Amino acid sequence: MARITYQEIARHAGVSTATVSRVLAGRDFVRAELGERVRASAAELGYRPNKAARALRTQRADAVGLLISDVENPFFASVARAVEAVAADRGYAVLLCNTAERLEQEDLYLDLMIAESVAGVIIAPSTEDPASLKKLVDTSTPTVTVDRRVSGDLFDSVSIDHRAGARALVDHLLDHGHRHIAAVVGTTTATPTRERLAGCREALEGRSGVRLTVCEGKPQDAIGVARTLDLGRRVVAELLDMDGDERPTALFCGNNLLTEGVVRALRERDVRVPQDMALVGFDDLPLFDLLEPPLTVAAQPIEQIGRTAADLLFARIAEPGRALSRILAEPRLRIRRSCGSHP
Repeated sequence: MARITYQEIARHAGVSTATVSRVLAGRDFVRAELGERVRASAAELGYRPNKAARALRTQRADAVGLLISDVENPFFASVARAVEAVAADRGYAVLLCNTAERLEQEDLYLDLMIAESVAGVIIAPSTEDPASLKKLVDTSTPTVTVDRRVSGDLFDSVSIDHRAGARALVDHLLDHGHRHIAAVVGTTTATPTRERLAGCREALEGRSGVRLTVCEGKPQDAIGVARTLDLGRRVVAELLDMDGDERPTALFCGNNLLTEGVVRALRERDVRVPQDMALVGFDDLPLFDLLEPPLTVAAQPIEQIGRTAADLLFARIAEPGRALSRILAEPRLRIRRSCGSHP
């Protein structure tokens, strides 16, 4: 069967060949009415895109790269699903890579993405050092950072207001009378952890007689679900072994996996929430509102984050010279029953 050409579609739709090219390439600067007419003609004529030829013309494949730290983490799994949904709507595949927070792994995958001539990259960078992503700049690869950022104005970015979410949670604990709070966080080499910890400290400013104990993991604790859960367990054991006067009365957990590990450890030690220990966490999971008591959290609009990152990437692909966009989503404080009052 002979392949349908752009010229045939143009004649059928009553538009120019250039318009057909722009519409079928997924570019956004064609009037909606013309775009619909071209797509309808292409479908009626039985047009099938020649992806190999398109890649040769554009020097880009019909695929985008997504580099995240761990697909087992429910947050990144949800981001990946949202990105994939947007990409599929545009006829693009998604190449998913796990960096495990290792710079050398991230660098290896970036080389692969560039070698495969992906149309663009969405990445949760392992470090804020812009040198780690210099090759994306050098190859003019459209790039969006998600959840984290790199220093300098290099890429479009989508993240959450980590400080605001953590500050709201700690304010909530302080308002319930707690004066000694422990912050259980992962490695502060990652943007979210450091900013959430900063938000915890901001909540204490201007308040007298309050104290924050920071329980920080090492970089290797952030690699994999099992290690993060284990970090939560270890920290709880250390805190509960403190003398009564030194023991905090409330815990702030820096992410969903740490919260799960902490909950498991508290139950293993028969510690009641909130009677013996109040608990709040950054991130939400479906099971958190099913626990007894349900957990108070700062929930991230994860699907919105993933879809926005994908939309920004395709906007950058279509218009490389557009101004940089920096999207900061707001967390949602979900107050449940895990805080209680100070005894």
